[in-house]
Amino acid sequence: AKMTFHVATRRVDAHSSRAVCKNAEIALDTDLAGNPEAFNPAELLLAALSACMVKGIERVAPILKFQLRGVEVVVDGVRQDVPPKMESIRYEIIVDTDESEQRLALLHENVKKYGTVFNTVAPGTDLAGTLRRK
Repeated sequence: AKMTFHVATRRVDAHSSRAVCKNAEIALDTDLAGNPEAFNPAELLLAALSACMVKGIERVAPILKFQLRGVEVVVDGVRQDVPPKMESIRYEIIVDTDESEQRLALLHENVKKYGTVFNTVAPGTDLAGTLRRK
């Protein structure tokens, strides 16, 4: 059976909207002037990509018996104006671990191969990054 996802977004006012999913909600910057109190759509895409990477690590770590103390993901995107799109995304995954360089490379391959958001974004964007030890 295929997994399905459902998110409902409602405009609050000219400055923000709220997206609701399950028992969670998130403030969205839908203000044309920008809203520093919320993620704008491009930042939300980058956050989804970073969350996908962390979740992928959580999924494969037990399978690979990969020992880690923590994970941090830093993502930077560059937007082109015409047509509007993310032309490039660069990421750095920082893993606090004592595992070998070979095991770090294996973990990175798994993140790239099995990430839903990663594999959705990758074909239309210059997406590249590194996974390194903290």
